[in-house]
Order: sequence, then structure tokens, then C-alpha cells
Amino acid sequence: MDYLEQSFSVKFEYKVHFTSGLFKDENTLFSRFLREKRTAGILQKILFVIDKGVSDAQPGLAAAITRYFGVHEGTTLAGAPLIIPGGEAAKNDPAFFDRIVAAIDEYGIDRHSYLAAIGGGAVLDLAGYAAAVAHRGIRHIRIPTTVLSQNDSGVGVKNGINHFHKKNFLGTFVPPVAVFNDIDLLTTLTDRDWRSGIAEAIKVALIKDAAFFDWIETHAADLVGRDLVVMQYLIKRCAELHLEHIAGGDPFEQGSSRPLDFGHWSAHKVEQLSDFGILHGEAVAMGIALDTVYSMMSGRLAKDKALRVVSLLKDLGFAVTHPLMQVSGEDSPVLKGLQEFREHLGGRLTIMLLPDIGKGEEVHEIDVPLLKEAGAFLVEHERI
Repeated sequence: MDYLEQSFSVKFEYKVHFTSGLFKDENTLFSRFLREKRTAGILQKILFVIDKGVSDAQPGLAAAITRYFGVHEGTTLAGAPLIIPGGEAAKNDPAFFDRIVAAIDEYGIDRHSYLAAIGGGAVLDLAGYAAAVAHRGIRHIRIPTTVLSQNDSGVGVKNGINHFHKKNFLGTFVPPVAVFNDIDLLTTLTDRDWRSGIAEAIKVALIKDAAFFDWIETHAADLVGRDLVVMQYLIKRCAELHLEHIAGGDPFEQGSSRPLDFGHWSAHKVEQLSDFGILHGEAVAMGIALDTVYSMMSGRLAKDKALRVVSLLKDLGFAVTHPLMQVSGEDSPVLKGLQEFREHLGGRLTIMLLPDIGKGEEVHEIDVPLLKEAGAFLVEHERI
């Protein structure tokens, strides 16, 4: 049989920057990045998409960006920023995707130019997806504004929107050209949004770094008290662990192994069942609690260690369960999350459980009656 075979690799490289006051006149980090990427003789433009929640909380942001590009010349600001509603609404309504690609077309944002998104994970996911498919890929810059997006989704390579009432049904694996984490952008978060992102740090600590879990336990009160220095360390260490994982053997998740989704099979479903009234980090905290207790009940994890996890989540102010999380039988709505997770993985169910704090173990089957017991255990501990 005649055939031709082709094989090639593409190197991806980007930096995650940590700063404060990104768009202050005296902060040259952003302008230096753009200058270093410039090609002589080619007009470089940048279009901003801003999360409405961020725009409302920081009403001077758009003006600061305009002033910044007046002070630091070389890159042309393409029109006024697009303001897009934050949260899952951004990913649920295709009209917002259409608005972004229409603006990319209107302002002539090509492969030498940039789409920069400022916002929480949902807006970053949406803008990243638009950037990935417009012109088969334009340069995308992420400027995360929540704890969750600075330590997790914003530093990764995934983009997407929801479709068919399923989370991230449409999406791409395309890295940004750079990520800029500005600690000042966290100061206007609500307590609920501040806390929500800590769940992802607990997740990655539980499966990869026991010492980091110990650190979070030690600094729980500081995190609740909104200590910026402590939060900055948590974000940087969490981002570092995520980047180390991405640089491993399966950055685009071609296989069925997704260790960074520990606690997520139920979390994604509960978000959807609550009509996204439960925040992603809140759902992840419940999912972590459920899978941790299931790990204990299935003989993998010692009880004292499981209780440490549940206690830490509660100390940080998280609920560890919810009526939507409960398993009453094989037809419980949350269990549909297992099937959807299986489909998302390509047909084989792979769930991460804990044999120890700091160590994950993959399993391919879940005992539903035992899962029901784990849920009941958490109902009792929620009351304590």
C-alpha cells in the first residue's frame, strides 16, 4: 500500500509574569513585552476584552489602558475595549463570541496583533477560544483578575465555551503568548470570589505536593484575612505546579489521564445543575471533599488525613456538600457528571483519588453505593 507519512513538532513557549499595577505609567513590563515581540515595518495592534465585573469594580481601568498606550508608544490600541459579562454567562451565550470575532474583523486584528483579555476564567476561556479560531489563530494575552484564574485556568493552555448545556463542549488547546498576573486586580474581589480560587490550590497540593498542603493549612487564617503577601505565594506556587504538569507528557490531554481534574467530575455537573449559582471554586471544594471521603471509604486514604482535608475546606469557609451533590441512587442527577466526564475523556472513565496527601491515584470505576455513603458522611460533617 502506498502512503506518505508526515511528522513534525511545534514548540510552545510563554511566560507567566507576576507584577502589581500593570497599567501604571511607570510599569514598563507590558510595553517591553510588546516591543520585544514587534516585527519591523509591520503595524502591531492590540484589542482588549474586559470582564464587566472588573470594569465595574475598577471604573478607571479602561482610561488607564488608554493612557498607558499613549505614554508607551509603538503598539496601536484598536478601539475601545469590549466589555463582556463575566461568569458562565460569557460562555453560555454565543452572541458574546460573535461580538469578539466581529471586533477582530472590524479592527483588522491579524496574526501580528493581539487580543488581550482582562477578567476571570470564563471571560479568558471565551476570548482565548475566539483568538484560537479567528484567522486560525491570533496572538492571545491573558490578564487574569481572580484568584482562580491567576493560579489555574489563566496560566494553562485550554480555551472554550459551553454548548449543548455541557461545560467546555467547544474548545481548543492553544497557549497564550503571555500571562500577566497583577496582584492589585485581586483587591476588589468579593470575599466569595477571593475564597473560590483557593480550592484549585488545595486540589493541586493534594495530588502533587504534600508540603504545599501543609503550608495552606498553616496559613488558612491569613488567607481568610486576605493577606496579599500570603495569597501571592499561594498563587505563584499553584501556577508553578500547573505549569510543571502542562510541560509533562500530555499537555493537550490526548489520553484519558487528567490528574488536574481531581474533584471536578461532580463539580462541573453541580455547577450546571445549580444554573451556575454555585461558583466553580465552590463546586470544586465540594468535589474535593466528596472524592477525598470516597478515597477514605474505599480503603485508600487514612481517616485522619481525610478529615484534615475536610477541616481545611471548612476553615476556609467552604461548604463541603450540597443537596445537588448527594447520591441517592443510580439515577441521581450528579451521576450524569460521570458519563459526561467519560465522554470528555474520550470514552474511558478515569478518576483521580487519593492514597495519600500529595499523591494521586487513577481509578476507572466508581462504586455508587460507596459514593452515597461518602455523601452522607459529608452531610454529617457539614453540621459539625
